[in-house]
Amino acid sequence: TEADGAPSRGSPGRMSVIEEERVRGGVFKDINPEDEDQQPTVIESLCMNCYENGSTRLLFTKIPFFKEIIISSFTCPHCNWTNTEIQSAGRIQEQGVLYTLQVKTKEDMNREVVKSDSASTRIPQLDFEIPAFTQKGSLSTIEGLLDRAVAGLEQDQPIRKATDPAVAEKIEEFIERLKKLKKVEEEFTLIIDDPSGNSFIENPSAPQKDTALTVTHYKRTPEHNACGERQDLDTMRNEVLVFNTNCPECNAPANTNMKLVQIPHFKEVIIMATNCDSCRHRTNEVKSGGATEELGTRITLHLTDPSDMSRDLLKSETCSVLIPELEFELGMAALGGKFTTLEGLLKDIKDLIVSKNPFMCGDSSTADRAGKLELFGQKIDKIIAGEMDVHVILDDPAGNSYLQNVYAPDPDPEMKIEKYTRTFEQNEDLGLNDMKTEGYAEK
Repeated sequence: TEADGAPSRGSPGRMSVIEEERVRGGVFKDINPEDEDQQPTVIESLCMNCYENGSTRLLFTKIPFFKEIIISSFTCPHCNWTNTEIQSAGRIQEQGVLYTLQVKTKEDMNREVVKSDSASTRIPQLDFEIPAFTQKGSLSTIEGLLDRAVAGLEQDQPIRKATDPAVAEKIEEFIERLKKLKKVEEEFTLIIDDPSGNSFIENPSAPQKDTALTVTHYKRTPEHNACGERQDLDTMRNEVLVFNTNCPECNAPANTNMKLVQIPHFKEVIIMATNCDSCRHRTNEVKSGGATEELGTRITLHLTDPSDMSRDLLKSETCSVLIPELEFELGMAALGGKFTTLEGLLKDIKDLIVSKNPFMCGDSSTADRAGKLELFGQKIDKIIAGEMDVHVILDDPAGNSYLQNVYAPDPDPEMKIEKYTRTFEQNEDLGLNDMKTEGYAEK
């Protein structure tokens, strides 16, 4: 049986706050209710429930015989949404940790427990498990862990009773068994397994040995490390990362937003957008979220209808664009990486060739050259309007470009996708000839 945790909301970016506080020194202090100087840091945060502004309180503290932690609590005065969680203030430990506690008395239910995101919780007697990464980190007690598990199971019971009464009845019986554990009518075993080494169960006899508690440290397996890497990716998928940059036009301070996006029937890409409040300059860029493919990709689309202009398109930095009917080729790196539509790409090509071309104005301009470029722009307009029968080819040696198949998952009768082996020159352009990966995984 599993108990899923609710997703975290209203959580600000903490690391910048932590680093600022570390500079001041003495930020992490032992938990002491009588210490008036130990006050939480309050940060205005966006509520992800109603999208109004709420407040997050961060408390940097130490747990005796354990380590430094960050306790956060978010509240929204508009919709009354609340959320609490805990994070380790240190790094992932060199070894994982396994806590095995024999719960024998009601006093054991009051033991403090730090459970990180990466920790799994098991009670063998009930065949009960809360898998890793299904709940946010928490600072609680043994009783609090059981209460949270009961609340998670009870959350969807009304729906289950209406849609599947038999399953609802079995879960209700299991909930009653969990509630009986709180009374400690019989002994049971609580196991917390945390590969990151950042979970903790209190030893009330510290510094003496606790006979009911066994602590085992172990070396993480490659599977443990891979699980943590997948969780980092899940976090990136659910968050828009913001970092400070300078505007490429006016050099004023600006913010760049970055988001990992999954394109259906393709792969993940990284979208980056920069907005400057000073000069209103805006730019966006797309980079592949994966590795260079083993084979290059050539996508050929025959434009037969104006609706083709609305097809989603991903052009990587290594992709060239060809329109044979216009004897036109746009080389790789031109226009950079883009996630747009086919119409958007054609408009960008027209702007690059016609509107922003330095040979269209000034002393460099000639009537003959300007006329040819103007004619090219008119042909692009006809293609967008569906008045020309042409083919658009995306040729990407890295295999990281994409054109939407509107018939997916069935084949598109007007689109041909070819895979090909790169030439030595193409590998040289991509920097692959000098890249050595043998034995990399073992290091």
